[in-house]
Amino acid sequence: MFDAVRNNKKIVQIFLALITLPFAFFGVESYVRSVGSGDDVATIGDIKVTQQQFQQALREQQERLRAQMGQVDPKLLDTPEARKAIIDDLVDQRLLMLEAGKKRMFASDEAIRRTIGGIDAFKVDGRFSTERYEAALRAQGMTPAGFEAQLRQDLTLQQLAGAVGQSGLMARTVAERVLALQTEKREVMEYRLPLDAYLDKVKLAGDAAKKFYDENGKQFELPEQARVEYVVLSMETIGAQLAVTEAEIKSWYDGHKERFQQPEERRASHILVASEKLGKDKAKAKAEDLLKEIRKNPASFSDLAKKNSDDPGSASKGGDLGFFGKGMMVKPFEEAAYALKESEISGIVESDFGFHIIKLTGVHAAKEKPLADVKAEIEVELKKAAASRKFAEAAESFSNIVYEQPDSLKPAAEKFKLTVKQSEWIGRQPNPANGPLGNEKLLAALFSDDSVKSKRNTEAVEIAQNTLVAARLVEYKPAALQAFEGVQGSIETLLKRKEAQALAVQDGEARLESLKKGEDKLAWGAPKSVSRLDARLIPPVAVATVFKMDAGKLPAYAGVELPGSGFTLFKLSRLEAGAKLDDARQQAMLRQLGQLSAQEDVQVYLAALRNRYKVEINQAALEAK
Repeated sequence: MFDAVRNNKKIVQIFLALITLPFAFFGVESYVRSVGSGDDVATIGDIKVTQQQFQQALREQQERLRAQMGQVDPKLLDTPEARKAIIDDLVDQRLLMLEAGKKRMFASDEAIRRTIGGIDAFKVDGRFSTERYEAALRAQGMTPAGFEAQLRQDLTLQQLAGAVGQSGLMARTVAERVLALQTEKREVMEYRLPLDAYLDKVKLAGDAAKKFYDENGKQFELPEQARVEYVVLSMETIGAQLAVTEAEIKSWYDGHKERFQQPEERRASHILVASEKLGKDKAKAKAEDLLKEIRKNPASFSDLAKKNSDDPGSASKGGDLGFFGKGMMVKPFEEAAYALKESEISGIVESDFGFHIIKLTGVHAAKEKPLADVKAEIEVELKKAAASRKFAEAAESFSNIVYEQPDSLKPAAEKFKLTVKQSEWIGRQPNPANGPLGNEKLLAALFSDDSVKSKRNTEAVEIAQNTLVAARLVEYKPAALQAFEGVQGSIETLLKRKEAQALAVQDGEARLESLKKGEDKLAWGAPKSVSRLDARLIPPVAVATVFKMDAGKLPAYAGVELPGSGFTLFKLSRLEAGAKLDDARQQAMLRQLGQLSAQEDVQVYLAALRNRYKVEINQAALEAK
């Protein structure tokens, strides 16, 4: 059981979600007291979600997307749908915390320790590392106390949401019917009416292309463009110019030896008899019987663990749990394991999981990591610290130079040993492919009227944390409308295809009506057998239509427009049950159904909580910039 918890991938996902948490919790106080004013974006009973909290969540979501995707246009989140999604998430969190508090649900210290101990991001060579843990949190601007508080809240919310999701049951007949529908095979035939077949029937008016050009001039406008030179000052470039001496590394190591103390670790195997499976008395009796057998024949421990242990993660390995340090196991287990000598077998040890028999199989004594093993780590850390200090000093000087000497970037480049780079033609719109020049603020400065006229340096713009860019225009092309003669041919082609598409749809719908009246004289294509699990033989846009066709009376007919390609008619001629799924796939699909059902139950529960706590969203405040 311990091994299963420590290796559970879902735990890793919890950590990743928390490390880049898009919608941060705002402290316990925000759940239990009223703050804000008429600008509050939502109320949950007496609790407020303030405009400040909403904007903070919005910024954090932008940062999360930027970390995942690189440069992101903030306008992606500046839509009613995106803003509504963020406020709904904030409201749902508060609702769940309120309800969890009422139900006295609380994640224990033991659960926190087990969860953190099982996160691979905190491990070195498969073992939990306090140094790695603290370094990973520092990289995200978090402290262990802050992370553990967030983790406790998250686990508490999961307890409640999980309890709700697992409380629902899907009827066996419903599940079987859904699986049958997934494997059901439909034999369909197609009759395509391709757009190209109608092109010769299209007759454009003589002035159609010119009229379209005049009414849609923006479509034929070449946007303003510029070629740019720029310099990038970052903490990385500063760090690359720094050197750390052997003496500095040795001095730092001597002054921080406590960081390199590797605590004692122990390796154990165990046999677990779970209380919940047999009941406490029977479980204890079974554990005592197993212990008697082991006392008679200690070599049988591994075989008995494989046959009798209720810990699925370790039973197959003869009960082996690997090496672990203090704080990674539940307290009774840890105390017993650390009291044993190597190869010694414990008595019966009771924990929340049941009854354990523990065999100590190895000990890594506490030791100090030698300088040679940590030299590279120290060098990186010293360089990073020095680069951080130097960058803070350089940033101000860099900003001053590009401002005070606005006609060239060379002085700044020479002072900080940077390269003046040149771009290809770029536009005003942010484009991640343009690297540092994809930043919206920098582009706004470059394409400003003053920049275009004077071709002076922009201010130093922070495009990312610890990264400044200054740029200037080298060459500029204003926006210009393409001549009609240059685009006339493409406009005519566009209009003809649009008209041909309409003719194909019109003809297809007329033929469909005839088919439904029993007038079937079409030369259908070869039959295709498709199912909801495998519909690759028909166009994706037609899948939903094909599986909605009424199979009560065959043949059945349907038609689907294929945008930009024409129209397709379908004939459903036969229906048959699909092959039985193998057990593995059937179980996987049943799990998916269960997850969907659980999600629906949670949404229904949240909707009920919204009614109970009288949730109100201030639409006007939400839309305020």
